[in-house]
Amino acid sequence: MDWLYLFIGSDSDTIVWWQMSIRAALIFFYGILLVRYGGKRIFGKNTSFDIVQGVILGSILSRALTGNARFLPTIAAATVLVLLHRILALAAFKSSKIGHLIKGTEDMLVENGNILWDQMKKNSITKHDLEVAMRQTGITELSRVKTVYLERSGNISVIAK
Repeated sequence: MDWLYLFIGSDSDTIVWWQMSIRAALIFFYGILLVRYGGKRIFGKNTSFDIVQGVILGSILSRALTGNARFLPTIAAATVLVLLHRILALAAFKSSKIGHLIKGTEDMLVENGNILWDQMKKNSITKHDLEVAMRQTGITELSRVKTVYLERSGNISVIAK
């Protein structure tokens, strides 16, 4: 292991520029491997489950880069995090209850052209937000709307009559 620490340094107090550069390259390629294994959704515009994964993974890998944490244990922690994400995503695929627990649920905002104000307030969606979503689907009149959902990803889906 001495040869490894020669190339990547041991901690932030003794790491030099070229050791941090080697760490950056290693973490870059390792990060690509983790994201590829984690799947296409891992950094997509999705649920809080996916967003939290991305934030934590970035934080963990940055500690390895700067030498604020030991390199190999930090890489191991990042690997465990991606494996946990995959396991929970598979569990959510097999069980809608688990999916709702870790990813959330959608909320209906409009039903048969009638705005459900309690749901709008609960989700902090304004009438203007609703109108923007309607315009993006080519609908300008509420009377032409069958339903509107706030998806668990945060997107608003408009279904015309």
